[in-house]
Amino acid sequence: MIDFIEFLKNNSYPGRGIAVGKDCVYYFIMGRSENSRNRVFVPTEDGIRTEAHDPSKMQDPSLIIYHPVRTMDGKLIVTNGDQTDTIKEMGCFRKALMTREYEPDGPNFTSRISAIIKEDGSFEISILKHKDGRCVREFFNYEGVDEGKGYFISTYQGDGNPLPAFSGEPLEISMPTAEEVWAALNPDNKVSLYANVKGEVKIFNKNLGD
Repeated sequence: MIDFIEFLKNNSYPGRGIAVGKDCVYYFIMGRSENSRNRVFVPTEDGIRTEAHDPSKMQDPSLIIYHPVRTMDGKLIVTNGDQTDTIKEMGCFRKALMTREYEPDGPNFTSRISAIIKEDGSFEISILKHKDGRCVREFFNYEGVDEGKGYFISTYQGDGNPLPAFSGEPLEISMPTAEEVWAALNPDNKVSLYANVKGEVKIFNKNLGD
C-alpha cells in the first residue's frame, strides 16, 4: 500500500485524480496554464461543477468546464470531464464510456478517468487513454475496500512534455483526511479538491484562499 501523502508530495503534477475509499471519495484538479488554474469548484443540486474564477480570463472552456460529480439512482459519479453527463444520461457506466475516448488535446491526449460508487460500497474505476492513435478503455471493479485504504487513479503519471498517461491498475493507497490531501498537493499547481466523507462534502479552492 502506498503512502498517499508522500506520493502526492513527490509528484508535482498528476493532473486530475480520483481516490475512492470506504465511505470516502476525493477528486482534485491541478493546472499548469493560466486557463486551467483559473477555476473553482462550486456546489450544484446533485454534485459540483467547475467555473471560471475570473470569467474575463477564460479562454477555451471546452475541456475545463464540466460537472465532475453527479448522482444517479443512489450512485455517485466522479469524473474528470463531461463524460459525467454521458454516464448519467445513458444510465450505465460502461455503456456510456464505450461511446467516449481520451480528450482531443494533443500532444498530451489527456486520459478520461471516471468512477462510480454504489450504495453498498462497491465501485468501478475506468480510464480511457491514447495509445498508438487508438483509444484503450480499461475498467476495474472493486467489491469494496477496508477502512483506511483506497484506490487512486490520475490522468498523468507525473509532469512532462508531453504529459505521460497514467499506466497500470489504480494504486492501492492509504486514505488520509481531506485537509492532509489538500496540503500535500503541489502548491503551485493545485486548483481545487472535492471531498465526500460519509456523505459530508467539503470543497477546497486555491483561488478562494483555501
